[in-house]
Amino acid sequence: MKAGTMSRGSTRSCGNSEPMAKLVRDRCDHAENGNDAGRGEAALLRWARERAGLDAELLAHRFPRLADWERQEVRPTLKQLERFAKATHTPVGYLFLPEPPVDRVPIPDFRTAGNRRIEHPSPDLLDTVYLCQQRQEWYRDFARSQGEEPLRFVGSATLASDIEATATTIRRALGFDIEERRQMPTWTEALRRFIEQADALGVLVMVNGVVGNNNYRKLDPDEFRGFALADNLAPLVFINGADTKAAQVFTLAHEVAHIWVGQTALSDVGPVTAPTHDVERWCNQVAAELLVPLAVLRAEYQRGEDLRGALDRLARRFKVSTLVILRRIHDAGGLTRDQLWQAYQQELERLRKIPKGSGGDFYLTQGARVGKRFARALVASTLEGQTLHRDAFRLLGFSKLATFRELGHSLGLV
Repeated sequence: MKAGTMSRGSTRSCGNSEPMAKLVRDRCDHAENGNDAGRGEAALLRWARERAGLDAELLAHRFPRLADWERQEVRPTLKQLERFAKATHTPVGYLFLPEPPVDRVPIPDFRTAGNRRIEHPSPDLLDTVYLCQQRQEWYRDFARSQGEEPLRFVGSATLASDIEATATTIRRALGFDIEERRQMPTWTEALRRFIEQADALGVLVMVNGVVGNNNYRKLDPDEFRGFALADNLAPLVFINGADTKAAQVFTLAHEVAHIWVGQTALSDVGPVTAPTHDVERWCNQVAAELLVPLAVLRAEYQRGEDLRGALDRLARRFKVSTLVILRRIHDAGGLTRDQLWQAYQQELERLRKIPKGSGGDFYLTQGARVGKRFARALVASTLEGQTLHRDAFRLLGFSKLATFRELGHSLGLV
């Protein structure tokens, strides 16, 4: 590991057994003996604050002497550092390093260069990826213990595979019926059905707009829309639930395409973006064809029709976002590239003004946050004594037995 680079196993408190923990313990000993030189260096404190996207004035309400710490006029106590680490979602061991570490997303990062936080992933993004990796690792072991066979569709396509043929294969495997979706009254119901189909196929689908169950740590769709963790026993797709329901539909299709091509990656692409990475471009094309087959779109689209009316009508018909419809009208030759981008900017501005809904029932939401396939397996394994309650609570993100039982009840397992 390069100097200054931290991995997912980095120490989060004094007393752990990793090499980082020894550094923390040594410095803790120095602090207790009154020899705390180097602790709470201004650069590290500023780095932790900026990494979390927190304003100094906002933090000053909780840490009145923050400005003094950053000017190195006063050094914080060990307890103050621990509180500061918690407030900034920073492993406390980071604050004892000689210089700020370099955070890196632990999976291939295919987000576009225009993303403002691409070089500096937020703690919310990192913690979400780490948690999903831990869940995937648990489920992989569980699947092996159950004698489950590898899923043949994972990695069954290549970037040379025909777009239309691949989309058709995915649609058939999922049981994704374009006509069935036409009859669904809402995008929420269409998304729920899509998730159920992917879940039934063997994909762990997790949709969450916050980190774990912490409603104070909201995920930012401008930072990422989703990611896929390809694995032939435990393929996992995470969807940023802070995005609109219609946008989540496209993200799910995009990430399922990642699973099909066997490529783990973090994404922020939308239906109209022009990815520079070959994998992202291929997945975008497959997702668009999966959701809105070009042959069907051409039959439904009426040339000369008012664009606003066409967008609304076709979005309702296919249960996708109007942005996806814009992309497909362009693909069908109904809009030039310049017309597409102009209409895209106008439509994006309109969509941003639409208010979002509430979080809904906790136990229904929890099933979506961790994925029903994963939740059922973990709850059943815990009830059978194969998994410790402590480990189950950590993976599910809560600590009360009553909450665990209610979740089991909502899943029909208790």
